[in-house]
Amino acid sequence: QVQLVESGGGLVQPGGSLRLSCRLSGRPFRRHTLGWFRQAPEKEREFVATTTWDNGTAIYADSVKGRFTISRDDAGNTVHLQMNSLKPEDTAVYYCASGPISTISVRSSRAYFSWGRGTQVTVSS
Repeated sequence: QVQLVESGGGLVQPGGSLRLSCRLSGRPFRRHTLGWFRQAPEKEREFVATTTWDNGTAIYADSVKGRFTISRDDAGNTVHLQMNSLKPEDTAVYYCASGPISTISVRSSRAYFSWGRGTQVTVSS
């Protein structure tokens, strides 16, 4: 059983920055991926970014590439999402998720077994 708790959301002006954190506890799969998804009102949940248990290659959605950075601390207990140059269209509830490495694309929500409750990010002037 894996528990994920997000923090760091809030209100920021366009062009600003926020850093989200997700603390992982419990017993994740040895080889797992940690990712971020987001869901805006009346829209489907969409992939944002992901990294692996060994802080391997990060993968980003095209909409955030060059603006967002995903990273994991050395202890492996916390994954961060640094969000720069934020835009109003980045407004959403951001969810942290964890799942085993498998043949399912890490861009798909089906690859993730455990989810946090989400943290609200609002980009507005």
